[in-house]
Amino acid sequence: MKMIHCADLHLDSKLSASLTGEKASARRRELTGNFRDLVELAAENDVRAILICGDLFDTAHVSRFTENMVLDAVREHPGILFYYLKGNHDGDIFAELSSIPTNLFLFTDEWTVYDCDGVRIYGIELDQLNNPSALQNFAPDPRDINIVMLHGQEAESVSKDRAEVINLRLLKNKGIDYLALGHIHEYRAGQLDAMARYCYPGCLEGRGFDEAGEHGFVLLDIDTENGIVKDSFVPFAKRRIYVCPVDITGLLTTSDILGRVKETLADHPAGERDYLKIVLTGTVDVECEKNTEFIEQNIGRDHYVTRVSDETAVTVDLGKFEGDETLKGEFVRLVMASGDLSPERKGEIVRLGLSYFSEAVKLS
Repeated sequence: MKMIHCADLHLDSKLSASLTGEKASARRRELTGNFRDLVELAAENDVRAILICGDLFDTAHVSRFTENMVLDAVREHPGILFYYLKGNHDGDIFAELSSIPTNLFLFTDEWTVYDCDGVRIYGIELDQLNNPSALQNFAPDPRDINIVMLHGQEAESVSKDRAEVINLRLLKNKGIDYLALGHIHEYRAGQLDAMARYCYPGCLEGRGFDEAGEHGFVLLDIDTENGIVKDSFVPFAKRRIYVCPVDITGLLTTSDILGRVKETLADHPAGERDYLKIVLTGTVDVECEKNTEFIEQNIGRDHYVTRVSDETAVTVDLGKFEGDETLKGEFVRLVMASGDLSPERKGEIVRLGLSYFSEAVKLS
């Protein structure tokens, strides 16, 4: 029997950090459509169940379009069983409905168990009242094939103000065959105990540059006769998100920097459908002329979203200013002689000051 484990789809995200206007709206629709594509893939490959481990939605209130698209995808595939456990972003979206699809199964703040063709699926929505006692008292029958669904951050202890923290030690050696988790936005898996693995599938799609890398879902292949659960990560995102560092040490002009960026990107896998963030690194002279907006516009023609971030360090050649008797030279020497500032801070202050002097000269 096959199951899909996914989480953190965050449908109806604003996406305002990386996108604006119509592109953000289009991307929201695309993310919703990707959930429907996942369901179609499941139907084509005889997947029996889809486990959604929290944050299916990004807010407690979603658009009618998104709600209907999700519910219709469920209704249109009665042969697939959907198990949905709310995360910290989800509201009671389906609780307000007069009826929910018969193949959609929900969880509460108490342990709930469902039988899926001989596989026992447990889940509980953790809060400050039931965590960690619910984990301590959990006692499934070890003779069964037991899959447990939870949403939260793995940790060695639980803080009073973090109800979504999951202490994995409390779930060791309890007869769990697979621990399906949600909350972390990148794929992560490891051994829970000698018998079981725990797994975060990560986001189905990355939404911004803080979610770079491969995204998708986890496919479970369950041998019900021998009680063996195997898991494998399946890439599924329509668009990939890349962060590419470019060392521009020693370069002095925007043209030179653009040339270095293009040289670095010559063999880069980012395509026209992808997000690309270029991070300028290295050490440059304080009078280096660099226009990141120009570089962004020039490179941006080749990608869905392009950002340029300047993380260079600034150096100041005092020899260039020793004989400068102008106010500019005195300013540089004064800043560099300060004993209260770090070298990085001195360089940044000098850079800003020289920029001010340059603009003042233009206006005079």
